[in-house]
Amino acid sequence: MTEQEIGQRKAVKELHNIAGSIYDQIDSGKIPKMVLPLRTKSNIRFDPKHGVWKYGKATGARTAKKTNGAMMLLRTMYVLELIEDMIEQKKSSTLREMYYISEGWDAAKFSSQDESNFLAEDLEIVTGCMREDFKLRPEEDGARVMGDITIVETDRKGKKKTINCRDDVGDSGYGIPYNVEKDKLDLVSTDAQFLIAVETGGMFDRLVENGFDEDFGAVLVHLKGQPARSTRRFIKRVNEELKLPVVVFTDGDPWSFRIFASVAYGAIKTAHISEYLATPTAEYVGITASDITNYNLPTDKLTDMDVRALNAELKDPRFNDDFWRGEIETMLQLNKKAEQQALAKYGLDYVTDKYLPEKLTNMGVTHR
Repeated sequence: MTEQEIGQRKAVKELHNIAGSIYDQIDSGKIPKMVLPLRTKSNIRFDPKHGVWKYGKATGARTAKKTNGAMMLLRTMYVLELIEDMIEQKKSSTLREMYYISEGWDAAKFSSQDESNFLAEDLEIVTGCMREDFKLRPEEDGARVMGDITIVETDRKGKKKTINCRDDVGDSGYGIPYNVEKDKLDLVSTDAQFLIAVETGGMFDRLVENGFDEDFGAVLVHLKGQPARSTRRFIKRVNEELKLPVVVFTDGDPWSFRIFASVAYGAIKTAHISEYLATPTAEYVGITASDITNYNLPTDKLTDMDVRALNAELKDPRFNDDFWRGEIETMLQLNKKAEQQALAKYGLDYVTDKYLPEKLTNMGVTHR
C-alpha cells in the first residue's frame, strides 16, 4: 500500500469518527458540537520538537446552539460524504469545485468560498490528516524551480520520468505540482549548495537570466508571492532530504516579511500542519530596513496599512527576536519600504554580482 493510500484510508476512518460523534450526540439528546483550536495569533505556541509555531491549547466549539453553527455542522456532513465518494471513485476536486458542488446541497450550500475553505482546514485540524488525503486540491499548482536538482515524477498514467530542473527544462523552469509527496515526486540528487526562494517572478527571471543558479550552485524557487502549500512542502523536503540550506529573498515590506515567516515558521492559518510545511532553518536574505540605508535604495513611503501590519508583527511571536524587532522598528522610523527590483538602480547584474554574494557570505551560506 502506498503512502497516499495509507493517508486516504486514515482520512476515511477519521471522517467516519466525526460523523459518528455528531450522530451519537444527537442520539443521546445533546446539542452536537465540534471542538477546534482557536485559530488566532494569541493561540500560537512554539513547538520545540519541530522548531515551528503551532496552535496552542485554547479551543472553541462549533455548536448547533446557533443557526450558523448548525448550518456549518450540516455542511460538514455533506463534505464528509463528498470526500469519501471521491476517495472511493479515485477522483479529486479543487476547493473551488467543492464550493460549486454545494449548490446541489439545498439549504446546506456554502454562502462563500471562504466558508468552504475554512471547513476544509477545520477537517484537517480535527482529523490530523492533510487536505491532499481528502482529494481536495488548490486552484493553483506550486511555483517554478530552476537549478541542478534531479527528480523523478510519476505522471498521471503512472509512468516515472526523470527530470533535471536545469538541464531538462526551458527558461521558465520546472513547475511544482500540487502533490509533491514521495508517491508523486522523488527527490533524487543535487550538486547545488543551497536553495534560494524568491518572492517575485521578475527577480526569479533576473536570477535565471544572469545564470545565478549555475554560477553560485543554487536551486532557485519562485514563491509567487505568498507561496502555495506545495511550494512550501517542496522547499522543506529539499532542505531535509537533500540537506540544502534555505534562504528566502523577498521585497522589504511587512507583507514580504510574512511570506518569509510562512516559509520558516509556518502561517497562522495552517499552524496545525507547520511541521509538515515549514522550514525552521530557513534564513532571511531579503531586503531589510538596514539595506534601504546601506545600499541607498529607491523607496516608497509606508501606507497606513503597512504601518498597522508592522506594528502587528512586533506582537507576532514569529518575529520575537532581536533581528526582526530591530528591522521592523527601523522600517517604522524610516517610514520607507523597498522592492527587490530597487537593486536595479545599480544595473541589471548588481543583484547577482554584489548584493546576494555579499549577504550570503555574511550569513555563512556556502556558495561557489
